[in-house]
Amino acid sequence: MASFEEAPPGDAKAGHKIFQSKCAHCHTVEKGAGHKHAGREEEEPGSMVDMWVWIDIGPNLHGLFGKQYGTTPGYSYSTASKNIDVIWEENSLYDYLLNPKEYIPLKKKFPGMKNPQERADLIAYLKEATTS
Repeated sequence: MASFEEAPPGDAKAGHKIFQSKCAHCHTVEKGAGHKHAGREEEEPGSMVDMWVWIDIGPNLHGLFGKQYGTTPGYSYSTASKNIDVIWEENSLYDYLLNPKEYIPLKKKFPGMKNPQERADLIAYLKEATTS
């Protein structure tokens, strides 16, 4: 596997498009924007009453670089997630984006990005969007 140092230069504008198509349904990047939530209707156990349940689907990524995985304030991480020792930097994010399930075994939904240029572009966008 090539490292981030060997990756092509990233293009933040192209990365923004990738973020919108592959990440924005679960994450936000704007400072103070909050976390992404989804609601679903469920039947309350033991009754015929439906209730609306909010579930966390993705933390806000503002301030991502230099942050340890599982530590975003206000987001509900599992106990196992809080014990994963990953600091988000270009190298760790590049590896994660290639194969999320191998890098962080708890991730189930995101299939990863095999294209090195797309990973570099997304990182360039996130570096710009999450630190301003």
